[in-house]
Amino acid sequence: MDKDELDILRHTSAHIMAQAVTELYKDVRLGIGPTIEDGFYYDFDLDHTFTPDDLEKIEQKMREIIKKDIPLVREEISREEAKKLFEKAGATYKVDLLQKIEEPVVSIYRQGDFVDMCRGPHLKSTGRVKHFKLLNLAGAYWRGDENNPMLQRIYGTAWKTKGELDDYLNKLEEIAKRDHRRLGRELDLFSMSEDIGPGLAVYHPYGTTLRFIIEDFLKEEHKKRGYQFVISPHIMKASIWKTSGHYQMQYPMYFFDIEGQEYGIKPMNCPAHIHVYKSQPRSYRTLPLRFFELGTVYRHERSGVLHGLLRVRGFTQDDAHIFCLPDQIEQEILAALEFAFFALKTFGFEEYHVMLSTKPDKYVGTEENWERATEALKTALEDNKVSYEVDPGEGVFYGPKIDVKLKDALGRLWQGPTIQVDFNLPERFDMVFYGADNAQHRPVMIHRTVLGSVERFMGALIEHYGGAFPMWLAPVQVVIAPIADRHLGYATEILNELTANDIRAEIDERRETIPAKIRDAQMRKIPFTVVVGDKEEEAKTLAVRGRSGQDRRGVRLKELVLEIKEKVETKSSDEV
Repeated sequence: MDKDELDILRHTSAHIMAQAVTELYKDVRLGIGPTIEDGFYYDFDLDHTFTPDDLEKIEQKMREIIKKDIPLVREEISREEAKKLFEKAGATYKVDLLQKIEEPVVSIYRQGDFVDMCRGPHLKSTGRVKHFKLLNLAGAYWRGDENNPMLQRIYGTAWKTKGELDDYLNKLEEIAKRDHRRLGRELDLFSMSEDIGPGLAVYHPYGTTLRFIIEDFLKEEHKKRGYQFVISPHIMKASIWKTSGHYQMQYPMYFFDIEGQEYGIKPMNCPAHIHVYKSQPRSYRTLPLRFFELGTVYRHERSGVLHGLLRVRGFTQDDAHIFCLPDQIEQEILAALEFAFFALKTFGFEEYHVMLSTKPDKYVGTEENWERATEALKTALEDNKVSYEVDPGEGVFYGPKIDVKLKDALGRLWQGPTIQVDFNLPERFDMVFYGADNAQHRPVMIHRTVLGSVERFMGALIEHYGGAFPMWLAPVQVVIAPIADRHLGYATEILNELTANDIRAEIDERRETIPAKIRDAQMRKIPFTVVVGDKEEEAKTLAVRGRSGQDRRGVRLKELVLEIKEKVETKSSDEV
């Protein structure tokens, strides 16, 4: 079954679910019920709060409706007729939708006594839906506006065959096991709290270790590639954001007053990097200039879209801005792409999709500048035989961009590196360099990230590995488990040697059995558990258990150190 057929199947399933809800809960008011990737949802306004038990009741009612094999009949009526129809039914949200529709004629679908406004298409009858499942509940503001009522959203999925449905549900189980929010708690990596504030992550020691490993990699690789490191303040005057255009574009920023001056918390680092560029005269001989910052930024994301580390209000970008000559654009784009692909592969992401995101509806600058910037990105991709798809209207307001979406172990795509060509901010900030002719010229500005948001990348990384990080990324690489208190001395000798070799290790000093200590280390997804008892201490050896369950006895400490160091130096993703 192709995508269009699945879409029709799921759209019909959404209508069946809506009919089931209206039959079970007489005072319900219907919102909207579109299809989404792999499923569908419908929004409901109801005084009763849905529970998982309600989902079972709704599913049962849906099966009854399906068994009746009710025809879905399309009708076209005038907008005014539709308005009267839904006003009479008390369907206030449908009436609200009709207020925004300009077409004089709209389509409705009837299935028995149930009527819904919809463009369609749909299956011929409810009996064509065979294999479906209601999945979960969520809240959603009407029209996505937090000033509107909060509705209850029910998500579901539908497939042509039982096998496809079972495969999808198994995949959801695996996704749930890998959920970075759950693993963040279980592995003591990070936490989020209403006390701190929604969308703001607090890193615990193990999570901070993981983050520092990522950041150290980024610093080292940027240094190799000729980037200069800079640091910018977290707040800047509102006038800066007016010059950049963020203010006028109502970018999701936080503004506040200091001694009568309006300031904004930075949502990005560009203006500060431009300030560094403009701090002294620049010659064409000094270009390209590459400024890099691990810059923490803040954006006013709505609470309804926040999702663990993947969608936050405060995050750090591996942010760089390259100021170059027009004839250097292609080589700088290519170098940025190669850097991004190298980084993704190093972290274990072998597949990715490249998108060319073009001019959005709201933008600054001239059509000519947008065409030049888009053509520069397109040329760099095509000249270097990089496969890509066009993503219309998804550029940022000051320029088009290349988006690289990385694919994880479950085949899901995550937003990662971005590369943007910008002719507009250099104009808005009056940036210049002196050319060979001693005249002033405008530089080109390239915005780019290698991993993107460190928070989002960490969330994707946790889910990609299911928390079982390769040796070089594991916050704790070795847990030493002494069999009895008398073996603590030998365990400490091992710990000191490992630590001296920059290996992250801990001793499990609890008075627990060895099976319990091994089990806990496995639950924490530690690569190696080293067990030491009388035999090991006497022979000065180790009993080593790998995370995958492999046991080795009589291992020399020096051998283990060399094995771990090799895995770290090569950044191997092989399981241990």
